Amino acid sequence: MSRFSFLGWPVVRQFRSGDPLGRGEAVTSPRTRAITPRTTTADRVVQSVCPYCAVGCGQRVFVKDEKVVQIEGDPDSPISRGRLCPKGSASEQLVNAPGRQTKVLYRAPYAKDWQQLDLDTAIEMVADRFLEARRNKWQQTDGQGRPLRRTMGIAGLGGATLDNEENYLIKKLFTAAGAIQLENQARI
Repeated sequence: MSRFSFLGWPVVRQFRSGDPLGRGEAVTSPRTRAITPRTTTADRVVQSVCPYCAVGCGQRVFVKDEKVVQIEGDPDSPISRGRLCPKGSASEQLVNAPGRQTKVLYRAPYAKDWQQLDLDTAIEMVADRFLEARRNKWQQTDGQGRPLRRTMGIAGLGGATLDNEENYLIKKLFTAAGAIQLENQARI
């Protein structure tokens, strides 16, 4: 057990060190001096966009050994200028949550249990179903012979965190596929 000393008190350190207002070295504990920010040990910094709402605040993601160690607001972002709301500030907890799903899960129709799929298989299943729905619900003309060239078997709902360029490309893709039921969550 360490011996108690009045000289270790922060107030005494303030006056002994010539820092009576307690704004300098006198109020810094040895433990605080030993701490280094997670951001200084990161291997790289990646720019990203907050995943929560339609504002699109910029984030700086600090990565060390291929693991996210910190997420902060991006001061270069013209939208948020380095600021994040409480949800955006907690993004690192979302990424590193122990209960976060990191594998593709699939439950076949009428099945009780989920099964894991590799990403390539899941993407192939989505593409096959997309094309099949388009083919099965294709309408070339209406009842009077007027051209429609559309499908009612596909609909699209864009996410709020997509930027204008991504929404533009998704709209082009779905329109080229003949879908006419398109909406974006940010507009709803």
